[in-house]
Amino acid sequence: MRYTVLAAFLGLAAAATPAMAQQRPLFSIGAIADAQYADEDSNGARLYRLTPKKLAEAVADYNRQKLEFVVQLGDFIDKDWASYDVLLPIARKLKHPWHFVLGNHDFSVDEAHKAEVPARLGMPARYYAFETHGWMFLVTDGDDLSTFGWPEGSPQLKLSLAARATLYPDKPKWNGGIGAVQYRWIDAKLAEADKRGLKVMLFNHFPLFPESLEVNLWNAPDIMALLERHPSAKIWLDGHNHDGNYAQRAGIHYVNLKAMLDTEQTAYSRLDFFKDRVEVRGTGKQQDMVLKLR
Repeated sequence: MRYTVLAAFLGLAAAATPAMAQQRPLFSIGAIADAQYADEDSNGARLYRLTPKKLAEAVADYNRQKLEFVVQLGDFIDKDWASYDVLLPIARKLKHPWHFVLGNHDFSVDEAHKAEVPARLGMPARYYAFETHGWMFLVTDGDDLSTFGWPEGSPQLKLSLAARATLYPDKPKWNGGIGAVQYRWIDAKLAEADKRGLKVMLFNHFPLFPESLEVNLWNAPDIMALLERHPSAKIWLDGHNHDGNYAQRAGIHYVNLKAMLDTEQTAYSRLDFFKDRVEVRGTGKQQDMVLKLR
């Protein structure tokens, strides 16, 4: 199996040349994973009430930069519908567009509000595509199949529970999967990108690789096999694992950003896009990376 683990990769990232640092990117984006606010006392490393301050500082920093957009990779809140009322006014101060990804904790709200979560985050749909500067970005939904991401009694929840019982009985309930309709949509979008010569970055809350029962998407092997069939697929960017992680397989980068929640400092990133690579510029706990494109 061809992959590079995080420790080895950090040596490569540290070896970035001065010439690289002097080049101007074609464009840049911001990325935050697992802000995960709740009006709760801290629980170990989970410093819930520090999130609004850290998010406000990140927004102020991003507003000083030239960015195409900022992506929030899921778990914007930890729980409670009212938590959105605390973070969204801070998020609205951003001068750049937001793109939100659905995480498992985003649905830790009362049943009456579950169907409203995507709209509350200003999402046009639970999964969708957009383009800029020769890149296609796919916002994908890892809660598509899940025990928590749909209202009780809904057809989607019934389908999810049946899929878990028959296909993924050993998978943790706090993870999720990508359903058949979304799978075909991703396949079609990647085929389109292949044909048009676009590069593709996919956003999801859940990791695919390295292998992990605890945090990975239920059907991670199927999604990885799909990505590997398409030369346009370059990077899968996710959160969920608060410690962060990295691996490469078949030339595709699997980048798990560190959580903003679990540090008194902060953790967020700017991603600079070049013709041959993407450079992750971390702030706080998040380390820098250089992702050379296949």
